Amino acid sequence: MKHTPLLVLGLAVFACLGASAAAAPRAVVRVSNPDASVARPGEVVVIPFAEVRKLIPDVRMFHLVVKDAKGTSVAAQVTNFNPDDRRALYDDLVFQHDFAAGEKEATFTLETSEAPVPPFPTLVSARYVPERLDDFAWENDRIGHRIYGQGLTTAAAGGSRMISSGIDVWCKRVRYPIVDRWYTKGHDAYHVDTGEGLDIYSVGTARGCGGTGIWEGDRLWVARNWQSQRVLANGPIRAVFDIGYDTWQAGPRWVTETKRFTVDAGRNLDEIVSTFTTQRDAEVVVAIGIAKPSDAKVSKVTRDEKARFLSVWQTYEKGGSSIGCGIVLPPEAEFAGFAEDAQNYLILAKVKSGVPLRHFAGAGWDRSGDFADVSAWEAYLAAFAARLHSPVVVSIAAAP
Repeated sequence: MKHTPLLVLGLAVFACLGASAAAAPRAVVRVSNPDASVARPGEVVVIPFAEVRKLIPDVRMFHLVVKDAKGTSVAAQVTNFNPDDRRALYDDLVFQHDFAAGEKEATFTLETSEAPVPPFPTLVSARYVPERLDDFAWENDRIGHRIYGQGLTTAAAGGSRMISSGIDVWCKRVRYPIVDRWYTKGHDAYHVDTGEGLDIYSVGTARGCGGTGIWEGDRLWVARNWQSQRVLANGPIRAVFDIGYDTWQAGPRWVTETKRFTVDAGRNLDEIVSTFTTQRDAEVVVAIGIAKPSDAKVSKVTRDEKARFLSVWQTYEKGGSSIGCGIVLPPEAEFAGFAEDAQNYLILAKVKSGVPLRHFAGAGWDRSGDFADVSAWEAYLAAFAARLHSPVVVSIAAAP
């Protein structure tokens, strides 16, 4: 993945300014919107923490305050993917801003506080769920997901036994976390909507909503249930975790895959970076899929080659609600067209062994209050794709 002359981080491009003012006790962050024609809700601002430390050398993790132009504190998070490192280097400072249509720039101030900054409300969560046959589940304030672990492949799973690396969808009506609450109330209970939402989506052995595989010989080859997991960040506004799969056969070759998920508040699509490893320097075609539902009617499938997204809108006869699932490829991915098999609609990308493939996948529910119909869902995907092609530019400098 090449990023020149700026470093691409998520949906934002970072440029460091004002290095000569390394000892400044305060810093100013400017976020420029190159395309102000549309709103950009939940825009993620990511700043390498090393750049913050250059300008505020004595900064401490929970003593950093981010303020907007009005002087109001903004929910922020510092990620630390290596907490056992005694140097406490940290990774990124992350916060968000809702750009209104026509808003070209937003300015923020970074300051230090003597007292610790109290925690902000948690809007994201990711965790291993051993109490439910090794599920791994995650959510933000919009939507929830889960994938299936080794426990589900054993006889102990009984009638629930399943081999699948597909991604499930949990539909939410509320903005607060529900994963722990739903697991507590029991498997059958979270298939019934009592006001918070429900698990109505069906994955089975298909790709679900964004599962991956290798497209070889006009056939999809997929991994089994996840084998390893590691949570790197867990809120309040960003969760990051790694998932690993055992080696599997894809036609004439053997393949392994690791995924890094980045889940941000306020978004229906997660960033997923998949790295496939096979023979040295080999090129493979990766398929990212959306399941053909067995218990719902597909109202519309959209394959947008220009915007490079795949969308499936499906409606359930029981209850009458609809779910949209979408996959978006960013500009740097080598788009290779669309395909399908008996179980899945697929979007394809070419990638070399060991080279990460970034993509975005997620879902929306028509009873969440965010998407009234398929048109609203597809407009969201189109706008998301446009933002990937025109990322905001972030600069940081010493405060005057």
